Amino acid sequence: MQQFLKASILQAARCSGLALIFRRFFAGRAAILMFHEIQQDFSSELMTGTPVSLFEYSLNWLQREGWSIVSLDECLERLARNDRSRRYAVLTFDDGYRNNVSVALPILERLFAPFIIYVPTGAPTRSMQSWWLGLRKLFLSRDTVTIDPIGVRFRCSDLYNKTLALNEVTRWVHQDYQRAAMLAPTFTKADISLSALNEAYFLDERELRILAQHPLASIGGHTVSHAALTSLDVPAARAEMADNRQYLENLLQLPVRHLAYPYGTSTACGPREAHLAREVGFSTAVTTQHGQIFDSTKLDNFALPRIAVGGHCETRAAFEGRMNGIQSAVHMLLGQ
Repeated sequence: MQQFLKASILQAARCSGLALIFRRFFAGRAAILMFHEIQQDFSSELMTGTPVSLFEYSLNWLQREGWSIVSLDECLERLARNDRSRRYAVLTFDDGYRNNVSVALPILERLFAPFIIYVPTGAPTRSMQSWWLGLRKLFLSRDTVTIDPIGVRFRCSDLYNKTLALNEVTRWVHQDYQRAAMLAPTFTKADISLSALNEAYFLDERELRILAQHPLASIGGHTVSHAALTSLDVPAARAEMADNRQYLENLLQLPVRHLAYPYGTSTACGPREAHLAREVGFSTAVTTQHGQIFDSTKLDNFALPRIAVGGHCETRAAFEGRMNGIQSAVHMLLGQ
């Protein structure tokens, strides 16, 4: 019922012209947008990323509505000097997917839009335990899937039910990120190689070096293994950040000053991780916690919020609602 009410309010505001009023009172001075994969065939990838049509629409909408797409450094610099001439949008991509270059980059170039890609060491080295890719492959390749750690068998012969099943197992992992390791026997039994999936989906070291030289691109850190940092002790969490930064700087021969916490939720990162990120030499760190940036004087550069764009429930109206502050207003109205 609440989802229906939210959708109705978003659509009504979009169609009635109230969006401008919401924007005035509820939208921030800047927003950091978060993408992962930019997918040509959204349905066949079980709606796990952002469809290319929505990606292109979102960037065009930002420019049309007066948002200036800038680098993270420029955004923070303008906020620090209280530049209120425009609203600012920063485009970020997590994990280093190959389609960020093959699909997204031509659109970014056409719009002269700078961006940053956060890369974990395990993506280009093919060592990352990318359980989310393994699950997607598992559901795409079978009509009956048994997830032994949960003790559940899914019967899913069409893309709609495969998507529902994948989302259910993904939510289960996100409730406790250490559960991801429990999926390894399931992947082995299904003859699914995470290393092969890394090879298919992520940029390799040569491609990453080429991308780093692009005038619109910046490369940020995303830890070594993409582990939830709160699940590690202090030396291990520090090493995840420091070793990833060193690896990328050695590979690219460029400074790496920005970090994205893996998963980025309040259960995956917190004040301890912010302290460690600063300690190992990063200048900023982004989370996945929803929000825009309102006042630079109260801004924590090591707990920057983002606005996710994509997923199976995403629509143009929902995107516009988040950017205009309508979603924040709806949450207040519903007491969330």
